[in-house]
This record gives sequence, structure tokens and C-alpha cells, in this order.
Amino acid sequence: MPDVVPPLLVMVAVIHLLPAVGVGGRAPLERLYGTAVDEPNLLVLMRHRAVLFGLLGAFLLAAAFDRRLHLAGLVGGLASVGSFLVLAGRTGDLNGHVRRVCLVDAVAAACLVAGLVVHLSGRGAG
Repeated sequence: MPDVVPPLLVMVAVIHLLPAVGVGGRAPLERLYGTAVDEPNLLVLMRHRAVLFGLLGAFLLAAAFDRRLHLAGLVGGLASVGSFLVLAGRTGDLNGHVRRVCLVDAVAAACLVAGLVVHLSGRGAG
């Protein structure tokens, strides 16, 4: 059986790398999230968030190509998307942009859970 974990990690890596464009400043962040970033402190926090997404995305990409990192990538990715989904679910009244992020993260979570099941079952070692 071919190992499905690497392509799943690549897909989730891309999902995490896309928001890294927010490092570029206010305009890309406002396009991504459909929310005004009109306060300097919020801008710094959101840009830092974009840096962290870039770092996690890069790690997930590396994990896709190094079997020794599969488990860490799967768990780290699941912690990222899972925590966002819990926070968003408890917040409510989200705009369309953030609801779209929730949908994409739900797909990513499903991929990561599937990858985790395959990894832990040992069936992905082919």
C-alpha cells in the first residue's frame, strides 16, 4: 500500500503556508480575513501569526519528506487546526472569510486524522 501520509502532509503544509503572505502587512491580512487591521498592535500580532504559519507550514513540508517527522507533523498540524476550530466555534458571529478558514481547517483536520490513523496502524510504511 502506498504511503498516504506524505501527500496529506503536503496538502496541510500548503494550507498553512498560504496565510504567510500576511507577513507583507495590512493589505494582505485584510484580504485574507476580511477584517480591518487598523491598529498597529493588532498589525504586529497578525504579522507574527503569519510568520508562525510559515514556520509550521515549512515544518509540515519537511515532515512530508522525512518519515521520522511524520508523527510530529501530524500532531503539530492537528494542534494548529484543532485549536483554531475550537476557538472559532466558541466565538460565533464570524465573517465569511473566517468561516471559509474554518471550512479549510476542517478539511485539513480530517486529512491529519486520516494520516494519523494510517501512521499509527503502520499501514503507511509501504
